[in-house]
Amino acid sequence: MKELDRQERRQSSKPEPPQRVPETSPPLLGDWFIYLSVVVLICGVIAITAWEFGNPIDSAVVRFPALIAAGLLIILSADAALRSWRSAWAWLPIDLPRGLARFVWAAVLVGVLCACVGLIWFLVSQ
Repeated sequence: MKELDRQERRQSSKPEPPQRVPETSPPLLGDWFIYLSVVVLICGVIAITAWEFGNPIDSAVVRFPALIAAGLLIILSADAALRSWRSAWAWLPIDLPRGLARFVWAAVLVGVLCACVGLIWFLVSQ
């Protein structure tokens, strides 16, 4: 059997940052985050499918699942934005780019939250 010549890995002069930073306070929703996300997914599928099949937006089969999904998505987005915000501050002293990326995630989640509030306002005002 032939022995392979392999190059040695160069050791970096600076240590790698950790892959995870422990959370100092637990998430607000905890395990309920996943279950509520499933409800949002199912309600969204029902509302979008009914709308695609030609039901108007003001029909009950579109409006009620969309209101339930948007309402739960506000709660989920607020929890996720808070977790991202906390994570960003935890990462800043350890790895600046990761911390800044978490701030972007938090901003996007706040945008989702605002879009859901607008959707609820639109559906209620119809």
